[in-house]
Amino acid sequence: MKILGIDPGLGRCGFGLIETTTRAGAKALDFGVVTTTVDAPLPSRLKELYDSLNEVFDQTRPDLVAVEKLFFAKNITTGIAVAEARGVVLLVAEQNKVKVFEYTPNEIKKSLTGYGAATKTQMQELVRVHLGLEEKPKPDDAADALAAAITCAFLYRTSEEEKYKFSNSRK
Repeated sequence: MKILGIDPGLGRCGFGLIETTTRAGAKALDFGVVTTTVDAPLPSRLKELYDSLNEVFDQTRPDLVAVEKLFFAKNITTGIAVAEARGVVLLVAEQNKVKVFEYTPNEIKKSLTGYGAATKTQMQELVRVHLGLEEKPKPDDAADALAAAITCAFLYRTSEEEKYKFSNSRK
């Protein structure tokens, strides 16, 4: 199963595609960021993001999408821009008919490290280890997107196993 993780942002939107290979493992297929023109008007930037994300979806053909939820923002202006970018991400996923799972940053951290307040460095290292990468994935936005995809792989697999156990226990 291919899972596309997305760390939404207006200036830089991280993406990371993984493929689950075994019950306990996954491998990275692709990761990076899409960017928008900093001094362009907001509608133009949202259109750039929309077009770039459609290219990512066309090239990766994911089975599921994991998106980081907007949990809080220190700067309300930045928070609004991220929320608008998230809207574009959700629209592109819906238009591509791909099921979306959303996770807070704390859920992602807890899923990978067992600790909801893990540092960026700890998260990057665990993403590296889990995916068997030689180096920590960069930039941070791509690493965050890969972490969201790994979280989805863990939690989706667990929920599917629970459904299977429940449906078979009723027979």
